[in-house]
Amino acid sequence: MKLPELKELAKQMGLRGVSTMRKGELLATLQAARNGEAAPAGVTVRAPRPVRQERKTAASEATAAVAVPGADERAKAPTRAAHAQATSKEPASSTKIVIDEPKPESNMEMHVTARRVRKRRDEASAGQSEPRQSSFEFDDQPKRRPRRGHDDARGAHRRMPAQAAGENVNLDEILDALPGVPAHGHDDQREMRRGRGDRNERNNNRNDRGNNRRGRGRDNENRHDDANAQRDDLVPVAGIVDVLDSYAFIRTSGYLPGPNDVYVSMGQVKKYGLRKGDAVKGSIRTPHEGDRRNQRQKFVPLQSIDSINGMSVEEAARRPQFSKLTPLYPNERLKMETTANRLTGRLIDIVSPIGKGQRGLIVSPPKAGKTITLQNIANAIATNNPEVYLMVVLVDERPEEVTDMERTVQGEVISSTFDRPASDHTTVAELAIERAKRLVELGQDVVVLLDSMTRLARAYNIAAPASGRILSGGVDAQALYPPKKFFGAARNIENGGSLTIISSALVETGSKMDEVIFEEFKGTGNMELRLSRELADKRMFPAVDVNASGTRREELITDPQTLPIIYRLRRLLGGLEPEQAYQTLVPRLKKTMTNHDFFAALVQQGGNTLGGNN
Repeated sequence: MKLPELKELAKQMGLRGVSTMRKGELLATLQAARNGEAAPAGVTVRAPRPVRQERKTAASEATAAVAVPGADERAKAPTRAAHAQATSKEPASSTKIVIDEPKPESNMEMHVTARRVRKRRDEASAGQSEPRQSSFEFDDQPKRRPRRGHDDARGAHRRMPAQAAGENVNLDEILDALPGVPAHGHDDQREMRRGRGDRNERNNNRNDRGNNRRGRGRDNENRHDDANAQRDDLVPVAGIVDVLDSYAFIRTSGYLPGPNDVYVSMGQVKKYGLRKGDAVKGSIRTPHEGDRRNQRQKFVPLQSIDSINGMSVEEAARRPQFSKLTPLYPNERLKMETTANRLTGRLIDIVSPIGKGQRGLIVSPPKAGKTITLQNIANAIATNNPEVYLMVVLVDERPEEVTDMERTVQGEVISSTFDRPASDHTTVAELAIERAKRLVELGQDVVVLLDSMTRLARAYNIAAPASGRILSGGVDAQALYPPKKFFGAARNIENGGSLTIISSALVETGSKMDEVIFEEFKGTGNMELRLSRELADKRMFPAVDVNASGTRREELITDPQTLPIIYRLRRLLGGLEPEQAYQTLVPRLKKTMTNHDFFAALVQQGGNTLGGNN
């Protein structure tokens, strides 16, 4: 409060001689008058002049008005005034100035009412039963929480002159509102701070609950939207899984990388138990035009997988590992004989039979008919053993040969022509052999025809990083390991399943590299079919070198009744030149319809029949 307002307040209290006091002294005088202390020197107390005519003269009546609060308020009397005439011996605090009742809507009265409610609560807790005699009880006023302690005090200071002019305000409440009086200010401020803290805590809790509800609502909406989007936008996809170092792809356009491949994360690979070469069916989300704004994101990610190699995800997780399967020698024959005029298959059955799980090499010089031989083997397998899954892998071959193979072979043809980089050759070969392994894990019999192992080793020699150990002919020692791994995958599996690999190897090309590659693979196979350049130059097809061809442990896949006849025939042909042996064997095969008839004829003619004709 300002000094003029304090002086006006002292005037209302009946204090004289305060006009020359400073603000601090005036505040101390007002506090002393309120507490009933002795007045300072030069200050006298005079009873204030009554403001209204309707007033009561007895102090007992005023006390009764205080003791029975709310009686006149409930009757809504227009005025209520009570004043006790104080003598000079009575303390100043007992003097009460009663003027017209203020309007209930006044902010000052709301503040006073709230303060009185707090006082009554404090007095009740302290065990005080009698109310203070220096305050009126406005029970008809609504009980509301004060807004802000400092704001109410400043508002009371600003409104004090107007209230002093036309309104009656109790002295105790006015002094309580003074900023310098410590009677109730600290308690009120603490209570206000506690109230504000409680409100803030309730508001924070309410906000947290609201945020949680909104968050749960958003999550539910997002899940609902995602589920709807997945049901609406998912499209099926199928392909071969190609697992790389830190990610994987589903090759949808073959065994080579393509623009429509599907990206698979390593987390999905581990989750579904995917292996390289798995044929999977899954779902992707339909790509929209606005989805591919980032140029680095070139592939659509996989959303879910429905089947792996025709099985469910749970069944695929229980399949065995290919490396843990037990390899055996071939014990079941793949018959190459089809018709009487297909002499290639009939010769192979006699000189170098092929069984399920065979690891064979077709050693051939250029232009000796190795590609035609592979075609005949493929067609014979498709005819005699339709249960076998046939794969023809052409690496670094001519495009026209690829087309001819696709049109003549009833099987899966996987190719990478010579106009493609060496990395494509290695990628095709690796993914093809991994695909074959996955089928063998399921118990199937798979035959892989590779043309050729020499070109595949050349591709690895170019694509693989140099190890620093160079063999003769410029072959990196490390580059020969992947082709050996490819060729070594052929095996007959115990308790079902087999992987047969028949590969061609080039010799007599004039390249030292080709000779080194052949020597590295020479002892790895258990079947060898050698073609002769001399016979091919004389147009004697099939140009099979009878004496140089053979199969290890052929007795496991040969009929026991036929085996002695084959041994006798080999002994007779072993001492002849390749051309003589060919001229002795092939014409007699042409005279018979089947190999069984040929062996029967040999038995009837006796052991010297062939020698006498020569």
